[in-house]
Amino acid sequence: MNSVIRLAVPADVPDMAEVLCRSWEVAYRDIIPAEFIREKNSTRLEQYKQSITDDNSTQYVIQENRKTIGIMWVAPSQDDDMCDNCYDVHAIYLHPDYFQQGIGTQAMEFAFDIVRNLDKTIMTVWVLKENLNAVKFYEKCGFLADGKAKEREYGKALQTIRMRKDL
Repeated sequence: MNSVIRLAVPADVPDMAEVLCRSWEVAYRDIIPAEFIREKNSTRLEQYKQSITDDNSTQYVIQENRKTIGIMWVAPSQDDDMCDNCYDVHAIYLHPDYFQQGIGTQAMEFAFDIVRNLDKTIMTVWVLKENLNAVKFYEKCGFLADGKAKEREYGKALQTIRMRKDL
């Protein structure tokens, strides 16, 4: 598949929320408690209404035949220990109907190009340690765990690990 990836605009908000909700329901089914997923998903539409404006420069939609099938957020790293030369994939989510079709890999290549075009040379991503599918995906894309970890609350305490790729 050859998806179209572009900056998100306010009209994309309902589709972005839908993709994120469906993705969380499947990807985190056996990791994050169902009640927590339901609570988070109930706020998705409002969350995107507030974050996606005409000035958006970090959040993208991934589309097939003009249908939004994925979302991605690429922005400067927010980690204090990373240099100005680092960008982060804050999120990449696909609708479950599009898992395992190479679309995530295409989106990562797009993200790498964004970062290279900004003359940055490091890319990081935080991922739930228990999300083995995501960890394997990022490893396939050239990321390696860099030893940084933090505990986050998702209805229960879960470890997130930082993965890094030098571009």
